[in-house]
Amino acid sequence: MKPISIITKVLQYDKIEDIDKPDQELVLEARKACENAYAPYSRFKVGAAVRLDDGTIVLGSNIENAAFPSGICAERSALYAAASNYPLNKPVTIAIAAMKDKIFTSEPVTPCGNCRQVIAEETVRNGIQLKVILSGKSNIFIVEEGSDLLPLQFNGNILSSTLP
Repeated sequence: MKPISIITKVLQYDKIEDIDKPDQELVLEARKACENAYAPYSRFKVGAAVRLDDGTIVLGSNIENAAFPSGICAERSALYAAASNYPLNKPVTIAIAAMKDKIFTSEPVTPCGNCRQVIAEETVRNGIQLKVILSGKSNIFIVEEGSDLLPLQFNGNILSSTLP
């Protein structure tokens, strides 16, 4: 047996004013996107804002459905909208915010497993790292390499390496 250590570097900031202006703008857009969420069952609204390499910002919000799991998370909503509407542009940063009963969460909310997989796939598909900004009222976390959110990820490289 040989143990393996996996380390994820997360930068923590105490307030939005401590991060770069473009990242501040993206966090504010993600917070606005929360207002567009449809979450009548959980009352947990999530917003995401993706900045593309040309500066375009694409928003996404979670959409719940009574026929669970037919809804979609904000992160996937934004990333899929970006890929569908701007296929020649690469996502470079995604900011995520969440609110419960119209109050932003005090701590940052992290992406679910499905969204982590999609973020990881975007890094492989586009050949670039996707910076992830997680915002809460009390803290902001920045993960410079989004693929760090899903170590030992399953991706297309694995599929091609297993084919004859």
